[in-house]
Amino acid sequence: MEPAAKVASIFIYPIKSCRGISVSQASLAPTGFRWDRNWLVVNSKGRAYTQRVEPKLALVEVELPHEACLDGWEPTANSFMEIKAPRMGVLKIPLAKAHEVADNISVWEWSGSALDEGAEAARWFSDFLGKPSRLVRFNAASETRAVDPNYARGHRVMFSDGYPFLLLSQGSLDALNKLLKEPVPVNRFRPNIFIDGCEPFSEDLWTEIRINKYTFEGVKLCSRCKVPTIDQATGVASSEPNGTLMKIRSDNVLRPSKKQQGKIYFGQNLVWKDNLNEGKGNIVKLGDPVFVVKNVSSAAEAAA
Repeated sequence: MEPAAKVASIFIYPIKSCRGISVSQASLAPTGFRWDRNWLVVNSKGRAYTQRVEPKLALVEVELPHEACLDGWEPTANSFMEIKAPRMGVLKIPLAKAHEVADNISVWEWSGSALDEGAEAARWFSDFLGKPSRLVRFNAASETRAVDPNYARGHRVMFSDGYPFLLLSQGSLDALNKLLKEPVPVNRFRPNIFIDGCEPFSEDLWTEIRINKYTFEGVKLCSRCKVPTIDQATGVASSEPNGTLMKIRSDNVLRPSKKQQGKIYFGQNLVWKDNLNEGKGNIVKLGDPVFVVKNVSSAAEAAA
């Protein structure tokens, strides 16, 4: 079988809605890539902040130790996540430490407990956002957050919006950018796996793919919120690219015979199908081939 594409970039977003990190490889876990959306910034009531309401989060840079993406790496007492933002000092979060448990943390429909990163982190984010805030970490030891069972029963995530992985192609981005007065970079769309070598919007049709030796299911076209309109370099929102996506990628255009929800779609949500092999040694790398195992013939047939 000839590969349909190859992995061109891999992105992880350790803190939900803050800047992503481009990495050369990432370890697979059932909830997504290791370190992806493990942390969340919340308000005084424990409710998640995202760029939809706090676009300034786009300016928060996150760095992990270089070796954090190596297979089987475990943090030591000297392992930190470093967080930076304009006019703020560097905040260092220890990756291996005991935490206080914070109850009543909520993101979308889910609520549960999380691990509080402490007073210094709370001060840093409160100062940066100008309102009471805390940084919390997903409590994988005691909590699970299920993916929508209508699309992927039995799968789970940490603090991702809905699904463990988001796939997008260079072809789709190029096709969109040809229609925009000001082209937008891939960081507007926050994919985990960015591929190259396929036709625009091919990924809409893929219901099962193999990346290297790992099988992923394409479970749902990704419906987009306002985040793609936020310039990730400035935190300032505009009307694009969503205005153009509404003309070419709305349910009205792609799925005219289905129930209309006024949504726009860009990218494909994935779950890792053979995650029974959970453990060490499951790595996706730049350059890995992407093989299409099963597909539908049009976007109208894809789940959305």
